[in-house]
Amino acid sequence: MLRLLARALSTLYGVFALVLFFALLCLAAILALIVPSLAWRRSVTHSLARLALRVLGLEVSVIGLQNLPDGSCIVAANHSSYLDGIVLKAMLPPRFSFVIKREASRMPVAGFLMRRIGSEFVDRNSSGGRQRDARRVIKRAEQGHSLVFFPEGTFDEHVGLKRFHIGAFAAAVRGGMPVVPVIIHGARRAFPNRAIIVRPGRIVVEILEPLPAAGVVASAEVLRDETRQRILERLDEPDLAAGLRASRDTPES
Repeated sequence: MLRLLARALSTLYGVFALVLFFALLCLAAILALIVPSLAWRRSVTHSLARLALRVLGLEVSVIGLQNLPDGSCIVAANHSSYLDGIVLKAMLPPRFSFVIKREASRMPVAGFLMRRIGSEFVDRNSSGGRQRDARRVIKRAEQGHSLVFFPEGTFDEHVGLKRFHIGAFAAAVRGGMPVVPVIIHGARRAFPNRAIIVRPGRIVVEILEPLPAAGVVASAEVLRDETRQRILERLDEPDLAAGLRASRDTPES
């Protein structure tokens, strides 16, 4: 009986927290419409993201913030939940632009907000659009803008780290910017794929030492593989790309 009551109260709070979260999202969109400066819009959204996480019952902390370079850089993080973007928006300095799949730009309210805070949208479906968007993102990197990528591109119900796409690392090499590996711990448990209600709990953002985009790490491919390996070493999840490679290498019977 007590267990059922606790579950009912948890569900009730989850629904209440979601209502407050969407109210904050609408407030952020309104402020993003009327605040004239991009830097101010990013700062306001940064503060509201922190508040939204508290409303959802999430305790979020960051380890290794001192590893972020003072200048421009590219952050590459694992992707396991819809919370990931909100968590990094809350915990990273406001100057970062997020590189997001173009479908997200069509989301009501959230899509508008992401456009107003300078997010970069990339097309994953057509080769022409993909190449055009990749050139635009690389140009942003060459101009010295700090960018956040989720190199897996997506997430689903399969627990583990997927293969990394090359775009973030090509942008880093072209822009001559270091890549900072970042691990988000706990977001998958708090809000797994297909979940409706966020589970209160703890999320930790771990920022590792940056990898240079020049010198020893000379190519985008090497930079990608080294970044992924460093994330995998600290992430308590399996290597899904290794399983895929093994299945491809297994001879047919």
